[in-house]
Amino acid sequence: MNIPIYETKERVLADNDRAAAETRAKMRAGKTLLINLMGSPGAGKTSVLLRLIALLRDKYRIGVMEADVDSDVDARTVAAAGAKTVQLHTAGLCHMDADMTARGLDALDAAGLDFVFLENIGNLVCPAEFEVGADVRLMLLSVPEGDDKPLKYPLMFTVSDVLLVTKTDVLPVFDFDLGKMTDRVRALNPDIAIFPVSAVKDEGFAPVAALLEQKLLERRAETCD
Repeated sequence: MNIPIYETKERVLADNDRAAAETRAKMRAGKTLLINLMGSPGAGKTSVLLRLIALLRDKYRIGVMEADVDSDVDARTVAAAGAKTVQLHTAGLCHMDADMTARGLDALDAAGLDFVFLENIGNLVCPAEFEVGADVRLMLLSVPEGDDKPLKYPLMFTVSDVLLVTKTDVLPVFDFDLGKMTDRVRALNPDIAIFPVSAVKDEGFAPVAALLEQKLLERRAETCD
């Protein structure tokens, strides 16, 4: 007897990808760059945001969607740094999806902004599986997490465009081999851009901001063609 099999996950991901494509087209038309910021809890996502906002806010209009299971602690911190901010609660979900992101962009009223950052839920698994319509997928790996994370969570490193190795100020304390980690990441994703940074010492962020600025200029050039 043949039992029908319905692959629910495939359908969910296909529907999500269509919604993500709609968001990407909307952001392109509005000349806005959407950045999906991903990483484990405690990797330093909010600290990275604060450094990038400080480098970009004098020239560009910046919006931030803070996604959390609960609370608005990070949203208040980011708003105080000068970014237009909205808090998104996921009601226990471990990731943002395309529909949730689209609703967040509406709540943020993203029209006219140059950069919009989505600080995704702290997780190295689910956020890698769900497109949100971002132009740049920027992930964080902190030194205390270990240099073996590309082996344990390969999809996150494979789908990301930019990797920030955070908390490099504690490299002397931890058994973290930056060269070994880089080789492991490059084996998964040869094109990923890798930047070691330290929020405590405020080091390494200028090249990251410059990369994002270049991508925004490329976006503007696309929409002028």
